[in-house]
Amino acid sequence: MHKQKGFSLIELLIVVAIILIIAAIAIPNLMRARIAANESAGASTVRTLNTAEVTYSTSYIGAGFSPNLTNLGPNGKDCTVASNVSSTSACLIDGVLGTSPFTKGAFIYEITSAATTPPIPDYMITATTIGTAMAKKDYCSNTDAVVRWQDETKTPGVVVSSESNCDKLSALGS
Repeated sequence: MHKQKGFSLIELLIVVAIILIIAAIAIPNLMRARIAANESAGASTVRTLNTAEVTYSTSYIGAGFSPNLTNLGPNGKDCTVASNVSSTSACLIDGVLGTSPFTKGAFIYEITSAATTPPIPDYMITATTIGTAMAKKDYCSNTDAVVRWQDETKTPGVVVSSESNCDKLSALGS
């Protein structure tokens, strides 16, 4: 009688079943961790944009705040050359965030202002999730630099419509 080497089909099926059970338990936790990481990155980017806006307004006093993300970014200029830095290409944020379509990570970012001519007295930053599988919160902030959020329950891509609507949302951390 020959002694069989290796594993039987039943033993292999049992091992595969155990691996599938472990995966079924772990994958939802990994997805929740990914969503939490995306949301944290979104809120952090909004804070960074607030800082960039304050820096812009103190650097270009006559311009006020930047009315858009393009002016805060390189706007096609080489930021390593000092003479290229101006109010239309301030080089305060990277080219990923400062170039249309202004998407970074799980969010689409936008800066708007009620004013159209300098000096721009206000701004509103919005970070809208690309999809609810990526993040469950949208963020906004304005000249008070408080990051506020709302649950993403609507169609992804719908932004906070005004500063007054942003002010009504819950402040981050509260």
